[in-house]
Amino acid sequence: MIRSIPMLALAFTLASPPAATQEVPGPPPQQLIEQASQQLLDALAKDREAVRKNPAKAKALVDQYLLPHFDTDYSARLVLGTHWRNATPKQRERFVDAFYQSMLYKYGTALADFTSDKLTILPFRGDLSSGRATVRTEVTTSDGTKVPVHYTLRATPQGWKAWDVTIEGISYVRNFREDVGAEVSSKGLEAVIARLETENAAHVAQAARS
Repeated sequence: MIRSIPMLALAFTLASPPAATQEVPGPPPQQLIEQASQQLLDALAKDREAVRKNPAKAKALVDQYLLPHFDTDYSARLVLGTHWRNATPKQRERFVDAFYQSMLYKYGTALADFTSDKLTILPFRGDLSSGRATVRTEVTTSDGTKVPVHYTLRATPQGWKAWDVTIEGISYVRNFREDVGAEVSSKGLEAVIARLETENAAHVAQAARS
């Protein structure tokens, strides 16, 4: 269960979108997420059993279809919060990669039962001129369960970029921030990065054996 923390305040502080009058290149959030999600689910459907047995196998699919539209650096900054300022450039680089790989594994687990023919893009709410957007989708699993999957995006000079995925009300960025924040405070950032890297390596090894 997600505990109450000042995550939204931090997100709004760090989320500094381009001026409202600046045109954002590329497709609008709704179209971008619909295209990327549909492509990902279609590809997933072709190899569903392998992904269900080993979520790490979803890595290549997410890398191909979602990573180009995901702002991993920004998400990592939100996860680390004030610890980001004290991290060395190398630690930041390693944490961004370790965080993304770890989130990818967890996201792959959730993807395993999503069906490509049951993706619904819900009506958009909000004002794109604010530089922020949430695209709400609903995916039906193989057993008929409807699962809300929402993407939070921000406007950047390179186009709209997603920085969080919320599945069934659980925010990946918020969950990571809760888990990592206390651990960094007690053990230090280097220890947290090492743990994530070790876990990710184990997932890769598992995928290679499958």
